Amino acid sequence: MERPVDMFDREEEWAALASFCEDQAPGATLGVVTGRRRQGKSFLLEAACEQTSGLYHQALEGTAVDSLRLFGARFAEHVGAAAPLAFGSWTEAVDAILGLGRQAPATVVIDEFPYLVKAAPQLPSVLQAAFGPRRPERTGSRTRLILCGSALTVMGRLLADPAPLRGRAAMELLVPSLDFRLAREFWGIDDHRLAARAHAVVGGTPAYRDFARGDSPRGIDDFDAWVVRTVLNRNSPLFREARYLLAEEPDLRDPGLYSSVLAAVATGAVTRGAIANAVGRPTGDLAHPLTVLADAGFLVKADDLLRDRRPVWRIAEPLIAFYHAVMRPVFGRLEARGQAARTWPGRRATFASQVLGPNFEEICRTWVALYTGPATLGTDDLGDIGHGTIHDHEQRAAMELDVVALGPADGKRRRLVAVGEAKWGVELGLEHLNRLRRARTLIERTGGLDVTGTRLLLFSATGFTDDLRAAADSTPDIVLIDLHRLYEGD
Repeated sequence: MERPVDMFDREEEWAALASFCEDQAPGATLGVVTGRRRQGKSFLLEAACEQTSGLYHQALEGTAVDSLRLFGARFAEHVGAAAPLAFGSWTEAVDAILGLGRQAPATVVIDEFPYLVKAAPQLPSVLQAAFGPRRPERTGSRTRLILCGSALTVMGRLLADPAPLRGRAAMELLVPSLDFRLAREFWGIDDHRLAARAHAVVGGTPAYRDFARGDSPRGIDDFDAWVVRTVLNRNSPLFREARYLLAEEPDLRDPGLYSSVLAAVATGAVTRGAIANAVGRPTGDLAHPLTVLADAGFLVKADDLLRDRRPVWRIAEPLIAFYHAVMRPVFGRLEARGQAARTWPGRRATFASQVLGPNFEEICRTWVALYTGPATLGTDDLGDIGHGTIHDHEQRAAMELDVVALGPADGKRRRLVAVGEAKWGVELGLEHLNRLRRARTLIERTGGLDVTGTRLLLFSATGFTDDLRAAADSTPDIVLIDLHRLYEGD
């Protein structure tokens, strides 16, 4: 399988697909491909089928009979039959799929698999029986069947215990969003500050560049105009995308509640109690909605690395955060003709505080996780990376730390590799350094972590004072990270 020349990144995902599809070992195998919508899963799988002359079928919403009929028509087209094949059941259809691999490896992709499961709930059990370890039809076949879907709650249940397909998949491939560096390259943005601003709006979802018809901001002075002519443009697919994503998830049966929960998180209510107050529900009533939104890929549950059982919730997709914080409160105005350009100036402060700042913190955590090494952290032996909170009893206040990096949990006393402060619009100085030093001292006093060699990371999109730069030059445990280093360095 040759990687298509028009495919951006996805080297790891393509290699996994190639290894699965071209496996010459006897016995049919099952693979599962998941990921949030608009990440390019279908593009990957269509390319794999083109490379291997495989069968690609995209399921549609429909009844059980209609869905089976459509698959029969696509199967007949693939094998060159003179007329559509009328399968009597999905058992017959799956046996026909296994039959394609009798002579050589045969790639078969069923995309939007959740639509078929909705129409034929017995299909996972049919596949479980068909891929039984000693079943002759499976052992005598080299079909490589790939099930793909964007409904993460449905796809997650396929392989969870005690689901029928638990233990049957030989490949479980997650297609993620592009990280902030790859997103900048994909959108063709040279300016680091502009790239970070754009990422706070559209994130790393590849399809959104097509939604914007390839329109990238042409410079920092064009950013406001770009927002108005793309995501705030009522005639652009980006305008209603966040609402469509919520409507397309089959398990979100109370869209009003789920939308309110997302809006609460986007505007700063990140604990369960704060979310409950914002939406007017008892705290106990939110366990299920939060779990469903996390399973569906809308929310991320981020544990406090310094305090047990104190998680916060973050929105996983920047465009959803942008919609709920910036657009939702004024959506009626934005739908009116000519109001986007008038409305945006009044929403810029909200964008900076509730979207851009939190997204910058997430970029900094991603940088620590993906792009740092021993030169920066003093080690490449990392475990969890996230945020943390330490209580300062003398000040009678909780000290929140934007970045916390721990060593691996290997049974020994765990190391505090680094703590960090991340500010988008603030020039960092000695007061920020002293705050991190104070946090490190407080963490050492608790006795839970080893702070030997802990690095103090200061992230700023604005800059650093001369005093702070001088302090960093004099000791290796102080690390200053600006936008250039975030995007270009380690």
